[in-house]
Formats: sequence, structure tokens, C-alpha cells
Amino acid sequence: MFHKWVFVLAAVLVVVGVSVALAAETEGKAVDEAKLRYFSITAIVTSIGLALAAAAGAFSQSRGIRSALEGIARNPGASGTITTAMIIGLALIESLVIYVLVVSLILLFADPFSLL
Repeated sequence: MFHKWVFVLAAVLVVVGVSVALAAETEGKAVDEAKLRYFSITAIVTSIGLALAAAAGAFSQSRGIRSALEGIARNPGASGTITTAMIIGLALIESLVIYVLVVSLILLFADPFSLL
């Protein structure tokens, strides 16, 4: 499981590196170095942040579901209450991953150089 995440992260970093190199090669001197550096660093940081958030969210959700199923197995009469609390908790965990996605998209598509 851990090796799969490392492989995916390495593939993303290779794709980002190749795309930055191709962009620099095709546009030559016209590309401003600061813009290129900002985009490459932002792409790497946002991909790593999103991968970590997704992994942490999946791990937290699996632990929450496991605990809910153990609680239902111990007390089947409380399954409705446990299920409701579990669904609310899973939605809150998933919202944290979505927040990371939104921040990553803002960092990727915002152009801080347009203010200069």
C-alpha cells in the first residue's frame, strides 16, 4: 500500500518536472523566471499536499467506519444513532480533503504576478 503511494507521488513529480521543462524549452527567453519558478513550486507543493490530505482522509474514514461497525456489533440496538454519527463524521472528514483541493486550485490558478 505504501509503495503504491510513493509510485503515484513520483509519477506526479516527474510529470510536473517534464511539463515545466517543456514549457521553458518552447517559450525560451520569453518566459519570466519568477513565474516559472512560482508555478513549478506551487505544482509540486499542491500535489504533495493533496496526496497527503487524501491519504489522511482515507485513513481517518476507515478508522471511523471500523469503530462504528464495532459499536454496532456490540450493541445492535444503537445502530441508528451510531450510523447517523458516523455519516456526519465522514462528511466532516471529507470536507477537510475538499478544502485542501480548493486551496490547491486557488494556488495553481491565482496569478500573483498580475498585481505587479
